Amino acid sequence: MKTLKDVKVGETVVVVKLHGEGAVKRRIMDMGITKNTSVYVRKVAPLGDPIEVNVRNYELSLRKADAEMIEVE
Repeated sequence: MKTLKDVKVGETVVVVKLHGEGAVKRRIMDMGITKNTSVYVRKVAPLGDPIEVNVRNYELSLRKADAEMIEVE
């Protein structure tokens, strides 16, 4: 299983599944990250947290903990 946290800078991936429960999963979905959505990884901060991505034509920063809950291919 590959998560968004494992994706290298410059790669584009597709969301397969969202893990997590309740409010955390709802917050990720509210940011536009849903199944079959394309996600482009723009930057990763020097210490790896946060990760900057492009989703649905806007830029978004995610914590590593949130990126681990997003399964991609």
